[in-house]
Amino acid sequence: MLWEHKYSVDVVWTGNTGEGTANYRSYTRDHEIKVPGKPPLKGSSDPKFQGDPSKYNPEELLVSALSSCHMLWYLHLCVDAGIVVMSYQDRAEGTMEESSERAGRFIRVNLHPHVRVTNRLEQAEALHQRAHKLCFIANSVNFPVLHQPFTELKTA
Repeated sequence: MLWEHKYSVDVVWTGNTGEGTANYRSYTRDHEIKVPGKPPLKGSSDPKFQGDPSKYNPEELLVSALSSCHMLWYLHLCVDAGIVVMSYQDRAEGTMEESSERAGRFIRVNLHPHVRVTNRLEQAEALHQRAHKLCFIANSVNFPVLHQPFTELKTA
């Protein structure tokens, strides 16, 4: 049986400086991502593409979606296995290549979860494989999502 889930967001361009898109430098890449009932998320393009470095760009959001999805599945699996996670952090890195025609694509994302558990260290480490297989976002992209977890026992 398949279930279908729909996700709806509004993306609103806020970068009209009065001239619209009269030329490449006449507008900003600023925009807001809106989801009902949540505060707006301020976005722009990567600074390499005339974006505001103080705002999130689509590439960062893609990498963070992969990292978050993996983490949420991992925590769920740990609960099911009776593993107590005390902390989880990930330094996720995405690599994008750009062609001479300015078309780009991600070629890989590396997740580096650092997890502290109170029990079952080996099983906790192994659950990253299962979390990867279950991650909705990782299952939806056409590039490899790799993970190099570091798991340690929390000591008193």
